Amino acid sequence: MSLISWLRWSETPLRLSSQSPAEMVLDTLMMELLEQMREAERQQWERSNASKKIRTGVDYSWLANTPRPTYDLSPGERLQLEDVCAKIHPSYCGPAILRFRQLVAEHEPAVQEVARLFRSVLQEVLERMKEEEEAHRLTRQWSLRPRGGLALATFKTRARISPFASDIRTISEDVERDAPPPPRAWSMPEFRAPQAD
Repeated sequence: MSLISWLRWSETPLRLSSQSPAEMVLDTLMMELLEQMREAERQQWERSNASKKIRTGVDYSWLANTPRPTYDLSPGERLQLEDVCAKIHPSYCGPAILRFRQLVAEHEPAVQEVARLFRSVLQEVLERMKEEEEAHRLTRQWSLRPRGGLALATFKTRARISPFASDIRTISEDVERDAPPPPRAWSMPEFRAPQAD
């Protein structure tokens, strides 16, 4: 048999999965939960066997097979978890799995506690999604806001600044009259309302 037939690409192009991103997130998260439950159950079984070996002093582990998983989620709990998983955005799936694995490694929960831990991780992710969505919405709201205030626009239409008006008192006039210097406000431009013709 030739290796060339193994290395040849298939003539038909590979199709992408027909699942939607939400379904893929749901499947991925639920598979992760089930795998972590299996692993927790295996570790629990190994711990119980180790304690039996210490008590009896005899090792019969070579004789026994690893038992089949005995713990499973109730249908109601599974549907609730699937409902929460369906709300997770695909970009948050990876961080959710990493956080879940981190918590499982830290706490080493019993099989019955794994689903509760998973639910708490999903709630954290949903809260983070809401916070980031709110921040994004506020940013978008502020960036779409018109520049300049309404008060400034109405002020521009009502008044004009006339810095070179002839009736503005100047310091030189006061010095010539031997009057005390005027307050600083006199050196500021004069604001006038437009004259009606």
